[in-house]
Amino acid sequence: MEITSASNSLAALGHETRLAIFRLLVQAGPEGVNAGLICETLELAPATLSFHLAHLTRVGLIRGRQDGRFIFYAADYAAMDALLAFLTDHCCQGAQCLPKNSSSAATPKRRRAAAAR
Repeated sequence: MEITSASNSLAALGHETRLAIFRLLVQAGPEGVNAGLICETLELAPATLSFHLAHLTRVGLIRGRQDGRFIFYAADYAAMDALLAFLTDHCCQGAQCLPKNSSSAATPKRRRAAAAR
């Protein structure tokens, strides 16, 4: 990942509403959530949600897919993993210093699910 791409992604996540949307989509898993449910859950106006979804899509952190009348949005786990890898690249001069946590254990499962699509 290049610094410009990382900077754009971090800037997008630097907004409280976009961060809330992204976290909701990460928690939802690879199937994603339809836009109406995102509006209801986060109590956003449709136009506001549309603006923020477009921004997150533009920087590559989420993807939308049409399913009948609905659009489902899902986090792009590969982009999220690339951003995290960029942020932690050469951490502590290459030493294994990062603590293991329960969310890192889910990474292989996400990658398998993404590969299956």
